Amino acid sequence: MPGRLVAESMGTDRNSPARMPNKKIDFDVVRKIALALSGVEESTLHGAPSLKVSGRLLTCPALHKSAEPNSLAVRIGFEERQALLAAEPEVYYVTDHYVNYPVVLVRLSRLRPDSLRDLLGMAWRFVSSKGKRAASHPASPPRRKRR
Repeated sequence: MPGRLVAESMGTDRNSPARMPNKKIDFDVVRKIALALSGVEESTLHGAPSLKVSGRLLTCPALHKSAEPNSLAVRIGFEERQALLAAEPEVYYVTDHYVNYPVVLVRLSRLRPDSLRDLLGMAWRFVSSKGKRAASHPASPPRRKRR
């Protein structure tokens, strides 16, 4: 079951009460952990700090007004997002604005450092694999503009 595997790999139990992190996590902590991953670079998105892999967004502060303050937007696959939402809804969430994007929102005040490390690793694998697929399929048709 994907939800249980993600919850177990992140060191959480779906039946345990929410655990508060020992150290306050902010974007500086996120930056430090993410920059240890291969190919992660600092950038900006709409004037806010962001972290990218080969120019593709990995994570940034959640910028849309629908997100709660002190939230992080992290790119992951839809299946992984669903598993995280089911396992720890007090930590992970999504708003209507983000629902159609492969992103999960994270309440940094409720996240444990080891869970952040696991989440960023999951995001790195997702973003990196998307680049490999795109590079191996150069003949994909161009996207049509919406009217």
